[in-house]
Amino acid sequence: MHNSGAVPGPAMLFCPADRPERFSKAASCADAVILDLEDAVAPEGRSAARAAVSASSLAPETTIVRISPAGTPEAGLDLAAVADTPYRRVMLAKTESAAQLDALRSAGFDVIALCETAAGVENAAEIARHPAVAALMWGAEDLVVSMGGRSSRSAGGTYRDAARYARSRVLIAARSAGKAAVDAVHLDIADVKGLRAEASDAAAVGFSATACIHPSQVEVIRAAYAPSPAEREWAIAVLDEAESQPGAFRFRGRMIDEPVLRQARAVLGAAPTKLEEE
Repeated sequence: MHNSGAVPGPAMLFCPADRPERFSKAASCADAVILDLEDAVAPEGRSAARAAVSASSLAPETTIVRISPAGTPEAGLDLAAVADTPYRRVMLAKTESAAQLDALRSAGFDVIALCETAAGVENAAEIARHPAVAALMWGAEDLVVSMGGRSSRSAGGTYRDAARYARSRVLIAARSAGKAAVDAVHLDIADVKGLRAEASDAAAVGFSATACIHPSQVEVIRAAYAPSPAEREWAIAVLDEAESQPGAFRFRGRMIDEPVLRQARAVLGAAPTKLEEE
């Protein structure tokens, strides 16, 4: 049911579309690259950024282009630039309703709907059910701005309640519609511990991927999404034990039933850790 295959892997790296010299490096180090025609590019650089996207030749299956919000003059220009490329997956910034996706579907695009305003979060379930949508993503900073707030995080660096609520709403909306869910970026590049904790939590609760803004964050995210050797050993052992146990049973001090066995199967279905690959 859950369309985790809609994203190529757990680490999705944003790259400013006006920096074409970075495109290949970003694409090679991450599971997917998001060429950003919106917030990462100054207004005076948008035209050059569109030209750079049109001239690029990255792998279509791992390339996403973030376009400007629906209804803005920039959105049409962005879409025209992408139409001249083999890229057929776009990320629609500030998606707020399912109706905004109709034109993208008609043009043959798959969409990662970025729910990063109060309206977008409120309508996330409707958006997720749109046939053009491959995944939902949420964003904290624009969300807080849309509500008249000043900060998405507390002084300690953790998300405030409103941001956590939005994160959960978007995740559940995506998964209930059988779509992938992408967690928001961690803006503090130096805060590796914080990124690791957020990505680990994202993987644990069902996100398919975490977006990032710097190449140094890619391996942290990949490691967080990969089950540890201990987790895989437990999953193999508990599933083996289940073969000889009718119904619920006790294993290593814990009650095991079908939902827990499904979690174990999910662990074994995830990418192996680097340690296991070696």
